[in-house]
Amino acid sequence: MFEEMIIDENNVGFIPSLGISFQMNDTAKKIIELIKEGKNKEDIVKILSDEFDVSWQDVYIDVEDFFQKLKVYGLIK
Repeated sequence: MFEEMIIDENNVGFIPSLGISFQMNDTAKKIIELIKEGKNKEDIVKILSDEFDVSWQDVYIDVEDFFQKLKVYGLIK
């Protein structure tokens, strides 16, 4: 599903097959891009922790919350 997602310059994501769009912040956009690259949750936590110089524990909590929201919206299983 994320493979077909289009993200514009204003961080609006659009999934054509579902006909839905949503606004994202820069971090959400980065996570989606990493998912599209085939990164798993642990990879994403490590990358974001290194990039933003934040402890992996803090990043893990936020990434886990983001993944839970993706599940609620039916974007991942």
